Amino acid sequence: MSEKPKHILVVGGGPAGLYFSVLTKLQDPNARITVCERNQRDETFGFGVVFSDETLSNIEHADPETYGRIVQNFAHWDDIDIHFHNQHFRSRGHGFAGLSRKRLLQLLADRCEEVGVELLFGTEMAASTDFSSYDLVVAADGLNSQIRNRFADSFRPTVDRRPNRFTWLGTTCQFPAFTFIFKENEHGMWRVHAYNFEDGLSTFIIETTEQVWRNAGMDTATEDETVRYCEALFKDELQGHSLIKNHSIWRQFPTVKNECWAHENIVLLGDAAHTAHFSIGSGTKMAMEDAIELSRALEEAKNTKMAIRDYETNRRKAVESTQRAAQVSLEWFENTELLLEQLEPEAFAFSLLTRSLRISHENLKVRDPAFVTALDGWYAQQHECPPDTPPMFTPFSLRSLTLTNRVVVSPMCMYSAEDGTPNDFHLVHLGSRAIGGAGLIMTEMTNVTRDGRITPGCTGLYKNEHVSAWKRIVNFVHENSGAAIGIQLGHAGRRGATRQPWFGQDVPLEAGGWPVWAPSAQPFSQNNQVPIELDMANLDRIRDAFVTATQRADEAGFDMLELHCAHGYLLHSFLSPITNQRNDRYGGTLENRMRYPLEIFRCMRAVWPHQKPMAVRISATDWISGGWQIDDSIAFAKALASAGCDIIDVSSGQLGPESRPQYGRLYQTGFSEQIRLSTGMPTMTVGNISSYADCNSVLLAGRADLCVIARAHLFDPYWTRHAAFEQEQDKLQWPKQYGTMERYTPRLDWSKRN
Repeated sequence: MSEKPKHILVVGGGPAGLYFSVLTKLQDPNARITVCERNQRDETFGFGVVFSDETLSNIEHADPETYGRIVQNFAHWDDIDIHFHNQHFRSRGHGFAGLSRKRLLQLLADRCEEVGVELLFGTEMAASTDFSSYDLVVAADGLNSQIRNRFADSFRPTVDRRPNRFTWLGTTCQFPAFTFIFKENEHGMWRVHAYNFEDGLSTFIIETTEQVWRNAGMDTATEDETVRYCEALFKDELQGHSLIKNHSIWRQFPTVKNECWAHENIVLLGDAAHTAHFSIGSGTKMAMEDAIELSRALEEAKNTKMAIRDYETNRRKAVESTQRAAQVSLEWFENTELLLEQLEPEAFAFSLLTRSLRISHENLKVRDPAFVTALDGWYAQQHECPPDTPPMFTPFSLRSLTLTNRVVVSPMCMYSAEDGTPNDFHLVHLGSRAIGGAGLIMTEMTNVTRDGRITPGCTGLYKNEHVSAWKRIVNFVHENSGAAIGIQLGHAGRRGATRQPWFGQDVPLEAGGWPVWAPSAQPFSQNNQVPIELDMANLDRIRDAFVTATQRADEAGFDMLELHCAHGYLLHSFLSPITNQRNDRYGGTLENRMRYPLEIFRCMRAVWPHQKPMAVRISATDWISGGWQIDDSIAFAKALASAGCDIIDVSSGQLGPESRPQYGRLYQTGFSEQIRLSTGMPTMTVGNISSYADCNSVLLAGRADLCVIARAHLFDPYWTRHAAFEQEQDKLQWPKQYGTMERYTPRLDWSKRN
């Protein structure tokens, strides 16, 4: 039998607080629930709120009566319209509902009264209110939560105010779909998010950059002046209708997070606990799903303390996932000008629809097959392919090298070499993935000096004997597959002289180790040895080793060469201000920190054949405050392009143990997109790409030119062939030995494929 709270105080009469009160009172009619709301009953801000079909299903399951009243009042639509540069795209099958925020609050308040919840509108909680007499206090007091701020030491909130400015308006203009408008005037680019929420009324959110906002004089405009300016700007789109104000001041969106959602008998709910950008329509959705989860936890847990714990545990993962999607989406709108400038209309439309990374190429194809088929046909036409060719199976060229498809086997260290020499394991590892259909096979980081290895098992090109061993692998790939093969050259720097990772990550060798080198005498961690700061003689030695290894790579027959400047290895540690503390020409300013990696690249490019492409792998950000950031990567990419680099391989992090990546599906793709659009250079993207839908999404949206896949290729060396089968692409070149199987088995009948 659970010990339920007898007296619950809910501070805040928004959707979160009211809906929680309804659900909890239904579960425990004997509980006393009091809602205190500072505003009057009919006083509300904003216009419409948005629910997905999934959220409506959750609401229906939690309380069918409330669900029934919501669906009687909402406006439902399936389409998304996109307007820009006199272009119009419509995508169908998205399934959303708009509802008046005022009407939602009214029906939730009515429902509260029906089930016996005490509502105190126009009641301000004193800052010093004693909450100890309540069994549970639900802080649903919104974005600027006084309770959260009062107990900030326990909740440990962070608020990230984004640079764009927006204002929330209404209009009597009816829109046939959820509508995005991008319009430019003499002051700059404006974005509109518009949708119906009841007959004759629509939400009309206007967003722009701070610079455009200031250019237009909106930084000093009154509400009325804002309305007049926007009505004139969007006269055509509003079709003669006016805009409606409701405390429609210009704001910056604040992303709220809390390390902890509970303090003693107090728990955070809705915007007090977290926010997600309006571009994915999640604020009210998240608030009401919080209410469902907290109410459920109170019903199922043994006591209130356990219920609060279970609520946070069960909700946090879903909330953080939504916030990651919202972060990607809001950054998309912050970069609209760049996207419009660099992307073709078709790619821009697809990029918008998939911006949060929650909708993929395959998912959108289920929703709107005609729309995706048309975009695929456009992409295929750009690359002179049949219209039914998925983006990942279009060719890609760099200098004289043409890849048959856009799948790359990522460099993955195997730690299985003897004094740098690759062996049969490497032959099978790389050869099987070449037969598996990938367009490009990349070797593991291959070290240019013996003392530049990560572990004793790392491969190298620091001896002439290595050339023949690598040539054996290269020849196998060329003779038995349609794949190209590239080599990644690097130097471990301060991450060197460690044991193979199956003995522990970055664990120093106990015996047989060697001195390690770095731009500054800072160890990788407190457990690793202190590196020797490189003097000019050793800087020259390592530079020359890169050049010699480049020449050996050409002798071995590699098609492509990649310089490793990422993951905390030597050249990355020159780039980052955290690890580079030098005061000579190789340290200090960004220009100086880039100098040594650029010198090495130029020397390699000078001896690498002109017709063969070169790539550089970078960590786009250190994921450390004060470290290397995306703007630095853009500057570095531009410098590399001038030095003859053909493509940037975009990864991130791993500078040191203090790095805190924000992991998630395709979590590094945004960096690739920014570099590609800001520099005009081709990019390869890595990071939790696990499906062919991900590949097609990334490529069609213009986020990268190649998809670099690691773990999925370890799980399935034939990943690309299986992706081809799933997409009915029977065009990959099979080895002649496999072709003989046709004597014994019927050829696949694609028309009967399940």
